[in-house]
Amino acid sequence: MRSSSQAIIFLMAAFLVLFLIAPASDAAVTCGDVAKEIGPCVNYLRSGSGAPPASCCGGVKALAASATTTPDKQAACACLKTQSKNLNIKPELAKALPGNCGVSLPYPISPNFDCTTIR
Repeated sequence: MRSSSQAIIFLMAAFLVLFLIAPASDAAVTCGDVAKEIGPCVNYLRSGSGAPPASCCGGVKALAASATTTPDKQAACACLKTQSKNLNIKPELAKALPGNCGVSLPYPISPNFDCTTIR
């Protein structure tokens, strides 16, 4: 009986280790990637007016091009959602940013959007 208890404990520990080392999602886009691409937009999104800087639009375009799968889009959206909360950006500038850069994103840059709805 003792060996079967040990076997069960071993299996449970093995599953726990596999669970902890398994990737959280299938997304290839990381929050670091998103932050790098959107970094040039932060000052504009906080206090800008007029057209976004070219470096900002370049980052938005690069992000749109790299986030092509559903997991990537959801990951990018979640990162943007978190960053929009943390950076105290103007919601109207964030909402208009993709269009002002000539890019179509399947989600708004907003702290209130449900990123799990993206397909």
